Amino acid sequence: MKTVLITGANKGIGFETARQLAQQGNFVYIGSRDIANGRKAADTLKAAGINNVAAIQIDVTDIGSIRSAKETLSAQSGVLDVLINNSGIAGEQPQQLADGSMENLRHLFDTNFFGAVQTTQVLLPLLKRSAAPAIINVSSEVGSLTMHSAPDRRANWGNYSAYGATKTALNAFTVILANELRAQNITVNSVTPGYTATDLNAFKGFKTVEEGARPIVQLALSTDRRITGKFFQDGGEVHW
Repeated sequence: MKTVLITGANKGIGFETARQLAQQGNFVYIGSRDIANGRKAADTLKAAGINNVAAIQIDVTDIGSIRSAKETLSAQSGVLDVLINNSGIAGEQPQQLADGSMENLRHLFDTNFFGAVQTTQVLLPLLKRSAAPAIINVSSEVGSLTMHSAPDRRANWGNYSAYGATKTALNAFTVILANELRAQNITVNSVTPGYTATDLNAFKGFKTVEEGARPIVQLALSTDRRITGKFFQDGGEVHW
């Protein structure tokens, strides 16, 4: 059994990832900015017979909240095997970088990038207590510079310029942190669920949450310690 914390897990892909991981015998902390929503999500799983879950309050934009979550985890489990940085927001429209709102851009980066960085930094001591610690950053194809540079780049990607920039930064964090922690046997990878129908995109995605969670779950359960500093999707790697 692995002890897993998933941020932003009270709904969408985070909730489905929690469900799948808990179903396979792992203990999952459902991270939620609003603890009431987190408890509701945990109760939903328990009502379905999945009892190895617990809600934990964590707002990735609030360092005090993250530190409090660390104290709770330390007291309850003493160790963290897998951290899944899933919390993310889509931001407001329009969000082109040429003339978009700087306030919107900063808000996006505060959650999607800085939130993941400071959550990782605070929880790293608990990860170091694990025999096989893993950090998974939930990213997006919109963060791939290679795909942005391709002639067949999807036309609607221009609507997610600010959001995409935060995911590019998150991918850079993945690579750099993987290099920093390689000697400590801590794996760090990015993974994209793909265009999944959630409230993040007004449920316009063509993948189900079950499909979107699948590559995240596979990475969380991987026992191959050589896999680090990579970017994955269903079926293989994504070019940075």
